[in-house]
Amino acid sequence: MKKAVVFAALIGLMATPALAEDGAALYASKTCAACHGADGKKTLMPNYPKIAGQNAAYLEAQMADIKSGKRNNGQTAAMKGVMHLVDDAQIKVLADYISKMAP
Repeated sequence: MKKAVVFAALIGLMATPALAEDGAALYASKTCAACHGADGKKTLMPNYPKIAGQNAAYLEAQMADIKSGKRNNGQTAAMKGVMHLVDDAQIKVLADYISKMAP
């Protein structure tokens, strides 16, 4: 009986959101700030988008489309070079984090 309780507790811990990656840490480690600014508002180049406060679903779709190549134009070249380092779960975390940045 004790083994079943311990096993159930371990499964519960593995599924908790507390183990999810931190959006701020991902934003820094995936070098998002280099082009979009630490606050998502001060971009490196005038044609780079200000992303702070953008809709999470939109951000997620844009990152996924750039990663897959579905969105592929001159504006996506810098992002394409980074997106292969970001998995789908991290895209969701980043989109949520960026959407909550003050616009």
